[in-house]
Amino acid sequence: QVQLVESGGGLVQAGGSLRLSCVASGGTFSSYNMGWFRQALGAKREFVAAISRSGFRRWSADSVKGRFTISRDNAKNTVYLQMNSLKPEDTAVYSCAATTNPVNSEIIEITETYDYWGQGTQVTVSS
Repeated sequence: QVQLVESGGGLVQAGGSLRLSCVASGGTFSSYNMGWFRQALGAKREFVAAISRSGFRRWSADSVKGRFTISRDNAKNTVYLQMNSLKPEDTAVYSCAATTNPVNSEIIEITETYDYWGQGTQVTVSS
């Protein structure tokens, strides 16, 4: 019953920035644990970043390097993914996901943890 709608994708040049948004409805957003995943053409879905309902953050190697930042605004029922210094290899469909189940530092980055998924938004980075 939780619905997720992503927006903010598009075509950018290498080195550019995008901010993805995911708006949730159908439940109490403050109770959701939220994640961002991406899937490039011909590749498996991979974890990007996540933020729990308590504010705990988990990030991929790119996020650790500081290129990507996840945040949430409970007043707007929205989770964001700020992407800077984009590279062609970042090209993928980016999807947000939600679960009301408890999470920990291990399972928060696992696809199977999440019960609800958005339709995805395409990010294309040109060289």
